[in-house]
Formats: sequence, structure tokens, C-alpha cells
Amino acid sequence: MMGYITPLGMIGTTEIILIVILLLLMFGGRKIPELMRGLGTGIKEFKNAAKDSSETEDSKEE
Repeated sequence: MMGYITPLGMIGTTEIILIVILLLLMFGGRKIPELMRGLGTGIKEFKNAAKDSSETEDSKEE
């Protein structure tokens, strides 16, 4: 069985299903899309900041 290697060990399909079920129980079906949208926005902002930072460093070297 294939899984994902993490610092805590292997995460398989069963563990992912359990995590999803726990999220549904904790937050309910209506809150999860809102949480994921916020997470996506945060990741996008982080990528943009990292890109801007690397461009700034490149211009300083020249």
C-alpha cells in the first residue's frame, strides 16, 4: 500500500479518510470550503511574497 511519507511516518488512505471525517465533525460541511479558501489565499500570498523576495535579492546582486 502506498502512502505519503511525513515526519510522523506513513500516511495512508485510511488515515486521510479519518482526518476528513474528523474535520467534518469538528467544523461541519458549511465551514470547510470557507477554511480551505482562506488557506488557499494564505498560500498564494506566501508564494507571492517569496517570489518578490527572490526578485529583490536578484536585483541587489546585479
